[in-house]
Amino acid sequence: MNTRQQQLDAFNRLLDIMDDLRQKCPWDKKQTLQSLRHLTIEETYELGDAILDNDLQEIKKELGDILLHIVFYAKIGSETEDFDIGDVANEICEKLIHRHPHIYGDVVVENEEEVKQNWEKLKLKEGKKSVLEGVPKSLPALVKASRIQDKVKGVGFDWEEPHQVWDKVQEEIEEFQDEVKKGDQDKIEAEFGDVIFSMINYARFLNINPEDALERTNKKFIKRFMYLESKASELGKPLADMTLAEMDVFWNEAKKL
Repeated sequence: MNTRQQQLDAFNRLLDIMDDLRQKCPWDKKQTLQSLRHLTIEETYELGDAILDNDLQEIKKELGDILLHIVFYAKIGSETEDFDIGDVANEICEKLIHRHPHIYGDVVVENEEEVKQNWEKLKLKEGKKSVLEGVPKSLPALVKASRIQDKVKGVGFDWEEPHQVWDKVQEEIEEFQDEVKKGDQDKIEAEFGDVIFSMINYARFLNINPEDALERTNKKFIKRFMYLESKASELGKPLADMTLAEMDVFWNEAKKL
């Protein structure tokens, strides 16, 4: 592993390279905060994939890509004299110190939950009108629901026992089924959203990350379906020409692998 000085030297090297690219590379010179945004989101998802796959080498690579983006944004900020990488680092340092009074102050906490509750209370003292202000509007709905529930839990708005949440799930499912019978598409969609939201809440009580859980299922389905496709190809028979019974044979084989 690298020493602290070697780590700092590596970071300085990245800053120097960023300076060169911004001055000399036609593509890098053209970039703006806005043009980089969608690329940063893509890199973040790629990091998420690597983490789910537990591919440590790929995680290292994707972290580098995200670090480059952070340095890139800071470089652009320095050109307009709004902020530089030092401002970015100092800002997060000050926030971490302020938000951890149990480390840098005289506050005593007993567990992780008290840390999270203090964190949300401090954010309100900083001038935020709602604990939900910190939930990005552009988050995917599934992730956003998880963050919303985490936020309100931090100020004590939560169920007391898992069975209460499961009762709520069942209640929402019944309401959804009632609307399905009535056939009002708008109400069906609304109730379906309630079912998903309540399931995400229940997952939280079981210490399950719903995003990770769903992505595991996605990956499992993709793997099994690609196995089915490969078997159909071996038979020289398009999937569209196979019966469901024929497909099930290979699907069940895939499940056993």
